[in-house]
Amino acid sequence: MFQVKICGVTSIEDARLVADCGADAIGLNFIAGSSRCLTVEQAAAITAGLPDGIIKVGVFVGRPADEMLAIADRVGLTMIQLHGIFDGPPDISDPPWRCDELWPYPVIRAVRLDEPSDDPDRLATARQWIDAAAACGKQPVMALLDAGVSRGTTAGRLGGTGHTVDWGAVAESPALQVPTTLAGGLTPENVAAAILASGLTAVDTASGVESEPGRKDRGRVRRFVAAARAALAVSGRPPD
Repeated sequence: MFQVKICGVTSIEDARLVADCGADAIGLNFIAGSSRCLTVEQAAAITAGLPDGIIKVGVFVGRPADEMLAIADRVGLTMIQLHGIFDGPPDISDPPWRCDELWPYPVIRAVRLDEPSDDPDRLATARQWIDAAAACGKQPVMALLDAGVSRGTTAGRLGGTGHTVDWGAVAESPALQVPTTLAGGLTPENVAAAILASGLTAVDTASGVESEPGRKDRGRVRRFVAAARAALAVSGRPPD
């Protein structure tokens, strides 16, 4: 697992920057329509230049398992992240049985808070998806809690939007069955507050450390990692 992940890495230089700044993991985007989408060849070149120990996460939406497995093998991914919605058209949704189909690759599942209602558990839908995945043979090893999206959102706009999560609602909801990473609009300026308010012990950012879409800023990456590490140390919570 990881504590700090920088997603949407698009170049060898940025990948090395992320590693030099002390992040645990990088995210490589394979979602058509995203400004950070990579070809398999580009991703393979990026991973070939990384030091040992960096976790390499491939981010997908609505792709068949055999396609993701082929890309994971070619690129040398460590984990696969499913970023599609729970229930919708096949090209933007990821069903629970996908975790079993992707074995032996560990799966991270992007989840979102349910709309406010009488039920205080705003992670109820995510919890049901994880249970369904377990019933199909394999549950995800981690959930990634990202900002909500509107109905009709295209695959390329399912992440990296800069929108934040309701951190207080996260803290008030019962913990998920798997370790959970906080994403959604995190920056060097707000990541410490997000960690302390949400109670989560891992974080992920893309747009929050960029000078422009797909290009990481050295100062922002370094400050983000430092702020996250400091807040995690103050929280006193061990990593999941």
